[in-house]
Amino acid sequence: MTTTKTTRIIYWITTSIIFLMEGVMPALTSQTELAKEGIKHLGYPEYFGNALVVFKVLGALILIIPKIPKRLKEWAYAGFIFDFIFASISHFKVDGVNFQSIFPLIFLAILLISYYAYNSIYFKPNQMTSDVSKK
Repeated sequence: MTTTKTTRIIYWITTSIIFLMEGVMPALTSQTELAKEGIKHLGYPEYFGNALVVFKVLGALILIIPKIPKRLKEWAYAGFIFDFIFASISHFKVDGVNFQSIFPLIFLAILLISYYAYNSIYFKPNQMTSDVSKK
């Protein structure tokens, strides 16, 4: 197996995990009483949970669809990084250190692996600096 092939496999596995957990699961479960209670438990209003689900689904679609422009993918990655960090902080603040406060950081690690693989596949080593110097 070549390095590029391995990197592509890692990219698709990690990105699919993010897509399933941050796109599909929230879309299917966001209106359940358990989900609404979870948002309320953290001190957020119900409308915040609804908005969060919309952005999670959109971000997950942006990450999984190959033909989406790279700049949008970068924004989606950034949004999920904020989401996971603030989810961890929210759970830590309300419940202290427990699995709920660590769990988002596990997905942050998966997301960062996806991001690294994405950049390894789609960006050439000097592409970023050459794009800047052209302006």
